[in-house]
Amino acid sequence: MKKQISCPKCGKKTHFTPKNPYRPFCSERCQLIDLGAWVEEEYRIPTENSANLDEIPTNEESDEDLHSSESTFLH
Repeated sequence: MKKQISCPKCGKKTHFTPKNPYRPFCSERCQLIDLGAWVEEEYRIPTENSANLDEIPTNEESDEDLHSSESTFLH
């Protein structure tokens, strides 16, 4: 018996079987659209610290901290 599911991208009914190389998607197109969304960081996996993301220093702030600690070690 073939199990039918809805494609997570477009909603089209598709078979969830080993014969469908794109499962759980209905087609290569939907699979690649989803992959592109991951690459573009449109999806995020929540973490315990995700609420504190505003507190993460930017690259410039990190560089300033690095240089200030270097001067401490040089003296």
